[in-house]
Amino acid sequence: MLTPRHSRFLSDINIIPLVDVVLVLLVIFMVTAPMLHRGIDLTLPTSTANTIKPEERLIITIEADQTMFFGKDPVNMLDLQTRLKNAKQRNPDVAVYLRSDQTIPYGQVVRVMDTVKSAGIERLGMVTDPGKTRIDEERLAVQ
Repeated sequence: MLTPRHSRFLSDINIIPLVDVVLVLLVIFMVTAPMLHRGIDLTLPTSTANTIKPEERLIITIEADQTMFFGKDPVNMLDLQTRLKNAKQRNPDVAVYLRSDQTIPYGQVVRVMDTVKSAGIERLGMVTDPGKTRIDEERLAVQ
């Protein structure tokens, strides 16, 4: 028989106080988080001179039937090369965005990219459709 002197210790960890602290911290962060994104209220001065130049962006489009456009004008590869070199001479920081139908062969897209690079233009971007994310698909599946 065990006497009070020889009683066993309870070896389980009590996590209830830990949960209480975590919930209090969660509430504090939920209340303070919207305040962190708020900036300082200022009345900015006005200026008549525009110091920021708009970036020149050229768009090359390849349609599903492999018709190529420079802006809204249809072009072939030779004409594209000439127009890109002229654009590079006008503005050395020109940016080119390539839009291509997903059914276009990879080789055709690479040839256009090579033409852009050979014209000396380093800023080349690919335009894509954002499409659905996995989270959006999961939301639709739940509904």
